[in-house]
Amino acid sequence: MKLLGIDLGGTNVRVGLVEHQALTRVESMPITSGGSETDVLDNIHDVLGKFSGVPIDGIGIGVPSVVDVEQGIVYDVQNIPSWKAVPLKKIMEERYRVPVFVNNDANCFAAGEKYFGNATPYQNIVGLIIGTGLGAGLIINNRLYAGKNCGAGEFGNIPYKDHTYEYYCSGQYFTREFGVTGKDVCEKADAGDALALAIFRKYGAQLGEAIKLIMYAVDPEAIILGGSVGKSFRFFQEEMWKTIKDFAYSQSAEKIHIDVSKKENIAILGAAALYLDAHGKE
Repeated sequence: MKLLGIDLGGTNVRVGLVEHQALTRVESMPITSGGSETDVLDNIHDVLGKFSGVPIDGIGIGVPSVVDVEQGIVYDVQNIPSWKAVPLKKIMEERYRVPVFVNNDANCFAAGEKYFGNATPYQNIVGLIIGTGLGAGLIINNRLYAGKNCGAGEFGNIPYKDHTYEYYCSGQYFTREFGVTGKDVCEKADAGDALALAIFRKYGAQLGEAIKLIMYAVDPEAIILGGSVGKSFRFFQEEMWKTIKDFAYSQSAEKIHIDVSKKENIAILGAAALYLDAHGKE
């Protein structure tokens, strides 16, 4: 089986060829993010043209937006102003004559971890992307669950303290509360800076509260962390686990598996995994 996974971002589009459960080739190019709807589509077609002559079984596309999963329509794509309502599935299927599946980037991350990453042993997982925002994708009983309006797993928007979980548990927390980037704090923590280490301890406690919320809502077997903040896991994991240990159901707290994504190109693999998920592949 040969699949193409497309990761559409606000600055680049990346396409990978997945053969026999392995990513064998990746191509990318910048997109005309400020251009028309057609300009961006042309960018996608240009990259896909590099795979002309390769027989493929299907295409998966991950986008940073809300998606009508059944119809494959993407709405208000981040950093691409002209993409207000694009029937991407229809456009791609008419051109390439293979099944096309479209979903948002957080759901693709979860699917990628399920089929290619750390979550392969589990039936029920949450893929938690910690970057500028806090997004999540859900795998329930081995299948991706996006909800009716592609809104399942939006834990970051739930109120917490005087803001939301996203405010306290994403990369924006470091900028808004301390005026520095998460990368800066990580570099200082690497050097043993006491204040940076204290900031991460506080962050870890707050992320632990978000994980407890997820456990109450979904009761997953595993939570896989992705995104830029996940790279600092070693600095906040102790406080995170300390917070989780007072979860009301002690057996759940002991059994939950939490890990950091280690798979390269997980966004591309996750897009390709949409095909596998739609066909119920194990």
